[in-house]
Amino acid sequence: MIRSMTGFGSVADVEEGRHCSLEIRTLNGKHLKCHVRLPDELSGLEPELESVLQKQLSRGTVTMTVRYQDHSSHAAAEINTEALQHYIDQLKSIDDLTFDAAMLLQLPGVLVQEATDSRKGESAAMLNRLAATACQAVIDMRKGEGEKLQADLMLHLSSISTSLVEVEARIPEVNKLFADRLQTRMKSMLGELGADVREEDLLREVAIFAEKSDIAEELARLRGHLSQFTELLDGDDSAPVGRTLDFLTQEMLREANTMGSKCLDPAVSRHVVSIKGDVDRIKEQVQNVE
Repeated sequence: MIRSMTGFGSVADVEEGRHCSLEIRTLNGKHLKCHVRLPDELSGLEPELESVLQKQLSRGTVTMTVRYQDHSSHAAAEINTEALQHYIDQLKSIDDLTFDAAMLLQLPGVLVQEATDSRKGESAAMLNRLAATACQAVIDMRKGEGEKLQADLMLHLSSISTSLVEVEARIPEVNKLFADRLQTRMKSMLGELGADVREEDLLREVAIFAEKSDIAEELARLRGHLSQFTELLDGDDSAPVGRTLDFLTQEMLREANTMGSKCLDPAVSRHVVSIKGDVDRIKEQVQNVE
């Protein structure tokens, strides 16, 4: 079962006064590209969180946004009494200057936020747990989107298969029509010269035409691509198949173009146009497959 590259997951929790909410959004991307947005107090944890994403997601542009507030007693800033006293001594030397505690606390260096390594480690553990939960929500959404993508892709594959049956059934008729037209033209041209059309000459020309316009190999290869494409869609392996599917669509389009250039019958050309239209729609959808 294929998975889409579009997904969303969010989770929030409170632990010992720490309030944390985490969101993960994923979009299309040729490779895995992670963006982790953290508040200043959690800076430095980006590599650890990227590692969590890389273990569960293999492709797409991934954006993780973390909102964090610490309402515990550990969040209180310490007053740097030495710096505060130094400010007070300087301000007292200025005549007619009034000041209050609120103004003093806003001076640089008076309030010091001391985050201990143990406290930051606890926050990191909390974030890792939330990130893993949000990743699972993203994967579940990707699977749901993948089911819809697969249903649409199967419709286009079925349409291509139907067109191939019509093309294959048309080939004998194409050769017969060419033989009839050729015989009519040869009779007309040779009739003016008083000569007759020889059967061996007609058969030789028809054989040359049939060889030049033969698309049996293209039909077989295109059917092979359809079969492989279907196997990848129905596979139980959770490994990403998006790039392989994209390659197969390019090969399908190449075979369809060759069929159109070799067999110029109007009916076959209409089917080839229909096949190319289905392949183009498949290629658009495959861009979102992980």
